[in-house]
Amino acid sequence: MAVQPKKIIIDTDPGIDDAMAIFVALQSPEVEVIGLTTIFGNVYTSLATRNALHLLETAGRTDIPVAEGSHVTKKGTKLRIASFVHGDDGLGNQNFAPPQGKAIDKTAAEFLVEQASLHPGQVTVVALGPLTNLALAVELDPAFSKNVGQIVILGGAFSVNGNVNPAAEANIFGDPDAADIVFTSGADILTVGINVTHQVVMTDADRNKLVESKGKYAEYLCKILDVYFSYHLEAYNIKGVYLHDPTAFLAAVNPSLLTYTEGVVRVQTNGITRGLTILYNKQKR
Repeated sequence: MAVQPKKIIIDTDPGIDDAMAIFVALQSPEVEVIGLTTIFGNVYTSLATRNALHLLETAGRTDIPVAEGSHVTKKGTKLRIASFVHGDDGLGNQNFAPPQGKAIDKTAAEFLVEQASLHPGQVTVVALGPLTNLALAVELDPAFSKNVGQIVILGGAFSVNGNVNPAAEANIFGDPDAADIVFTSGADILTVGINVTHQVVMTDADRNKLVESKGKYAEYLCKILDVYFSYHLEAYNIKGVYLHDPTAFLAAVNPSLLTYTEGVVRVQTNGITRGLTILYNKQKR
């Protein structure tokens, strides 16, 4: 019997490594991408929507809907936008022509709730940015956390320093209040922290292979990668880039590629350690 492809919604703030993850998803026969939802993070939400539409057009997949997400955090705190990592346009300062398509007339939270209730237990949400849309979905529909199959989160720093400051990783720091709502929602959650993604590096040599491969996606990625490589050299002194988003996506497709620990996660929502992910993995009653 043929295995049905896994239905996936990617909640995204594209983002150079988001573009990579989206392209990998569209090239993966194991999954069916049923929608993209957008969020602030690498860029503001309206630009994330534009970039999501542009990436789907580039891939020839305008059949996939894009639902625009929240423009503000759960508590209306100041947004932290990482344009210094991904370029002002989020895609390596290439200033691509505006996409033809438009977002659908549902919000990201409405779309998430709708799809989870249409296909209970079958939808995996891969969350590549701050978790505001997912927190809004949890609040919009009390059944969402049971209806959604799994939420795979790129976020957190477990037993390592964060990448915004020593306490916090960028996606969780982007909306800690939302992250705590999602982690305590009762949904089946798999989270991939920077303790994992910092082990997954695309080197200069890997990029050269990409340049030589002449594939459509390869050529596109080579165009946008310069800014990302420059940032990593300056910030981390490495001649390579961390593949955060593609790694989280791969955990959704083939979980056997990673090793896991099980436990309860809470997020610190205020003070000097705002955005800290606290993992409690001792099986006490």
